[in-house]
Amino acid sequence: MESRIDNRRFKRIKRRELLKLAPVLAIGAFAVPKFQEPLLRAGLGFSDWVSAGLFRSGHLATTFPDSEVVPLEKFPINGYDVEDPGVDLDKWTLNVSGAVQKPGPYKLEQFQSLPRVRQNTRHVCVEGWDVIGRFGGARLSDFLRMIGADTSAPFISVQCADDYYESLDMATALHPQTLLCYEMYDRPLTREHGAPLRLQVPTKVGYKQAKYLTDLKVTNVLDRVGYWEDQGYSSFYGL
Repeated sequence: MESRIDNRRFKRIKRRELLKLAPVLAIGAFAVPKFQEPLLRAGLGFSDWVSAGLFRSGHLATTFPDSEVVPLEKFPINGYDVEDPGVDLDKWTLNVSGAVQKPGPYKLEQFQSLPRVRQNTRHVCVEGWDVIGRFGGARLSDFLRMIGADTSAPFISVQCADDYYESLDMATALHPQTLLCYEMYDRPLTREHGAPLRLQVPTKVGYKQAKYLTDLKVTNVLDRVGYWEDQGYSSFYGL
């Protein structure tokens, strides 16, 4: 009897010691090159999982009075490749595919026919700057309803004229402040800021807000997550 008690005590002590050693072992593993990337990806995946669990679909990002909006000429122009990929604005359409009842090309006028939302929100760039701007367009949720999207599918993916690509989880896509933006400062979107249509997602970091949209897909599986995410950046990155 005493021997069995000693064995159980020994096992408890061993577990405690292993738990104490776990951080040390993890730090040591980072010193081994082949373990670095898997560990970093596991940590990033865990962080994204926690962030997604904390996301509240009805919680609104802060909006600001017009007096706090930076002038349009001072709103930074940012892109991963070119400032103007040369979209033919007269012939442009957004090609819709995937889990939708009404796939096909959609013209800008069809987005403009949906209820227009204008909001003053903060744009936060992963490079370290942020700015308050004024954005206008159609709620992505209204457009998904118009095309008969299966909102039980977990993802929206988009392609862009400059070969950029991005994705949103469905909860973010349905958020009331997530826009298919065709205006800034109550004027048509300029080429430098993503004309004729871009994502505007004040609950996400800037690189999620793809410009020059050409394709949108509702999908259960992502072939690619996003341009920066596929290079190791966060796939959720909520603010």
